[in-house]
Amino acid sequence: MAKILIADDDPTILSLLNKILLSKGYEVQLAENGDVAQKLLKTEQFDLLISDIKMEPVDGMQLLKKTRQFRPHVGVIMLTAYATVATAVEAMKEGAFDYIPKPFKIDELLETVKRALDYQRSIAEQISGTPQMEARKYFGNIVAESEQMVNVCEMIKRVAPTKTTIMITGESGTGKELVAEAVHSFSARSEGPFLPVNCAALPETLIESELFGHVKGAFTGAGVNKEGLFEAAKGGTLFLDEINSIPHGLQSKLLRAIQNKKIRKVGGTEEFDVDVRILAASNRNLENMVKEGEFREDLFYRLSVISIDIPPLKQRPEDILPLAQHFIAQELEGDEFPTMDSEVLSILQNYSWPGNVRELQNVIQHCLTFLRDGKITKETLPSKLIVSYEENPGAQNASRIAGGEFEKGKSLKAFLRAKEKEYLKTVIDTMGGDKAKAAKELDISLATLYRKLPEDGQEEQK
Repeated sequence: MAKILIADDDPTILSLLNKILLSKGYEVQLAENGDVAQKLLKTEQFDLLISDIKMEPVDGMQLLKKTRQFRPHVGVIMLTAYATVATAVEAMKEGAFDYIPKPFKIDELLETVKRALDYQRSIAEQISGTPQMEARKYFGNIVAESEQMVNVCEMIKRVAPTKTTIMITGESGTGKELVAEAVHSFSARSEGPFLPVNCAALPETLIESELFGHVKGAFTGAGVNKEGLFEAAKGGTLFLDEINSIPHGLQSKLLRAIQNKKIRKVGGTEEFDVDVRILAASNRNLENMVKEGEFREDLFYRLSVISIDIPPLKQRPEDILPLAQHFIAQELEGDEFPTMDSEVLSILQNYSWPGNVRELQNVIQHCLTFLRDGKITKETLPSKLIVSYEENPGAQNASRIAGGEFEKGKSLKAFLRAKEKEYLKTVIDTMGGDKAKAAKELDISLATLYRKLPEDGQEEQK
């Protein structure tokens, strides 16, 4: 039976929840405040955390963030008497499964607990490998080692089953379509079609016809009736990528289609019902476009009921090496993994990745194309990465400190883990053994640092 941790500074609530959950056969552990809960989460395994938001000295939101760091696969339900929409949205963005206001109904609480545990089990079945040994993969293809991407995946898990319109934001190449596919595949519409359309790639004169269709004779060249994407995606999901490129004159028609679930074909007079969920993405700041009059405010708010923001790759360096490993595995399809020079490792870690994940995938393909003797070396990298590296003396020094090449014949996975560990220890030594300073220098959380050095995890922080 599932093991549940309850954190609340109200003894009455603790006692009540304990009795309710024990009566249903759950194993329950109680924590009288957030600090105690945090310590228990570090030392024991739990399937679900139920936490009050207003606690001292560690409040519920702080506890939620810490849980996502060192126990990312634990489901979290927030419980509070101070219910506001803003708090609920913030909790969901930080990875909470659900949000229950006090006073609560026992049946609703138990149903939420059951759904949270069911979701956690479902997600666990899709995660590849052991969290401390391999990069976590969510929904089959999303690699999420960093805290930021784990939070993105938790958000997908929470909003996918709803009917809500979702806006996905992020720089080009961060994987917005992959996130949209995950939302679709985890939704009730997963058996229906998933139709992505790049709005920026469609000529302005044809985009209305592509979205809504047209009738015969609507314009020159319209020799037959044409079905639009809103109709073609019936029962499924329509993903409007780069929606910031939609012409201003068409935005009102798009808003009407989303709100009323009805469309009118170009040149037609009759309205048709459509059954489609809309997901949208933008690589520009739509709020700024609204202020500048380039994007309708009402359409922006209709699309942004829930927003999922994907951070650029340079802000989540923990994902670089796991993603590289993932792309190599995709390209080699079961063949023996190549080894990698330590200098290549340093180059990948210190590059700024302006093209984000898409650029990293292209770099890996380039390396494998020029692979020799089963080894990825500096010479196999695109020249722009080498130039960037040679202009960064700090990165070269870090590579020299980390030490020579890995032994031939070892897997890339073993190499990456060994070299990552070496590099972390080097930085810790450079910081005089202060792990908190080392984590800050590495731009990772302290919890992530401890997880990556599990044998050091019991040492006292200096």
